[in-house]
Amino acid sequence: MRKACYRKLTSYKYQLIDDYVIELELKELAINTPFITLTPAGRLTLRKNYAWNGPSGPTIDTLSLMRGSLVHDAFYQLMRMEELPYSCKEFADRLLQQICIEDGMNRIFARLVYQAVKIFGGSSAEPGTEKPDRIICVPET
Repeated sequence: MRKACYRKLTSYKYQLIDDYVIELELKELAINTPFITLTPAGRLTLRKNYAWNGPSGPTIDTLSLMRGSLVHDAFYQLMRMEELPYSCKEFADRLLQQICIEDGMNRIFARLVYQAVKIFGGSSAEPGTEKPDRIICVPET
């Protein structure tokens, strides 16, 4: 029997089934990872199969939070990977708020979401803290 290997995801609940592209005001940065690309023109592409954990904290996964959490999680991941400077955290937090409003969230609740990530999200974006997936192999018998 041949060995079987699989990937144990660290904490992800969702995975893109198609590429997602958004145009941003963040310019002049060039980042290219296997699942995330940011061009100097401000085009962020999250590729098919990109995984993220959705909204975090004392909230529920609602449609008005999902797209914002996708983009926000990608930015935080890039900061953890040290591909994006930690100084971009404020931009990512404000972008989450903006996308939530665009997707139908009440402005007051979107402001609370922003305040929550501003106050409590720092450790989730801390450079050098990206946790790799575990690869597990069942040996041949």
